[in-house]
Amino acid sequence: MAQLAVNVDHVATLRQARGINLPDPVTAAAIVELAGADGVVVHLREDRRHIQDRDVRILRQTVKTKLILEMAATTEMIGIAKEIKPDLVTLVPEKRQELTTEGGLDLHCNEETVAEAINSIHKQGTPVSLFVNPDPDQIELARKIAADCVEIHTGTFCDAIDATGRSNAFSRIAQSAKLAHKLGLEINAGHGLGYHTIKSFKGLSEINEFSIGHSIIARAVMVGLARAVREMVELIKEL
Repeated sequence: MAQLAVNVDHVATLRQARGINLPDPVTAAAIVELAGADGVVVHLREDRRHIQDRDVRILRQTVKTKLILEMAATTEMIGIAKEIKPDLVTLVPEKRQELTTEGGLDLHCNEETVAEAINSIHKQGTPVSLFVNPDPDQIELARKIAADCVEIHTGTFCDAIDATGRSNAFSRIAQSAKLAHKLGLEINAGHGLGYHTIKSFKGLSEINEFSIGHSIIARAVMVGLARAVREMVELIKEL
């Protein structure tokens, strides 16, 4: 059965909006674990717009399941990953002006930089996942440069405005997942997934874990965080 890793970035977004100490993403992480999540995800961005260095350090001490650190492949972030030693590092593209991550890494353009980052992080014994678009070339390059895992970008599928667009986007995800599995990579999936779109993944057994944040936090505003997580856990159990 696929697992659920919950991204708590937007708990920190709300905190940073007021510049105070509440709500606390560390407390949120404890709640999502108690509600049945299999892991906690945080993205430490270069501009520190939500998650802060202190959050990551405390989470490393308190998370009982699995701590996944999303980050850019920069010297600063690699140094932090080596210090923190999360259970998994996910390398993602990052642009200062974007509202959220807009797509996967372009390994054609960044192969050397990403390969060096993977090698450096591996020396600390931490596995590395690459956030990539559902593209066979990107999957094959991820394997070539020794990634342990790929997280397939599901945003195009989730944002599709008609049935044809959704079908085509999902086909690319499924094909990429099957190729990654054939190549011996672990497969995660994420970006834009919600309580309705997750149902489309029924039967796609190659995916090991779904990384979901915004939709769960949005649901939590209405029903509470623990219930929002439990509802998603139940949906994933049905896949």
